[in-house]
Amino acid sequence: MRHNWDNIILVGMPGSGKSTIAVRIAKELGYDFLDGDKIIEETHGKKLKDIIAEQGDDGFLQVESDVLCGIDTHHAVIAPGGSICYEPEAIAHFKSIGTVVFLSVGYSVLKRRLGDLVARGVILKPGMTLKDLYDERVPLYRACADVVIEEGRGSVWDTVNALKSRIVEDQQGE
Repeated sequence: MRHNWDNIILVGMPGSGKSTIAVRIAKELGYDFLDGDKIIEETHGKKLKDIIAEQGDDGFLQVESDVLCGIDTHHAVIAPGGSICYEPEAIAHFKSIGTVVFLSVGYSVLKRRLGDLVARGVILKPGMTLKDLYDERVPLYRACADVVIEEGRGSVWDTVNALKSRIVEDQQGE
């Protein structure tokens, strides 16, 4: 199946490398890079954690969905926040303008990479652990993704090259 590579939307857990990979793949392809979290912060003039504190989890998800559904761009790599998997309207919008790529990372790798989840602006239900969040979200990312890239323990460039190879194969008609 051929995909629409006009825009590439990277989804995955916090700490999966969405922004890092997005910046590098955008440079490789000559695309723009859009950071969904930064767009939300700029639109609302506040940090994500402050929006979550003021609006609550559900309110934040609505804010996030509204902002992300307003993205209208071409030749961009977009890195939305990890909670995008809870927002069917935003996912549908992204699928309409490009290809959604899930950067799949194992739990042990994520645990090693992540620091304070609240400071990162990660939505956690009371009593929820990182493992609980991982187990809840990974099936949702897989369900919304057009393409899955297994990151494994390789380097950032291994992931960038895997994604580039997938794009080239797809554009050549597999």
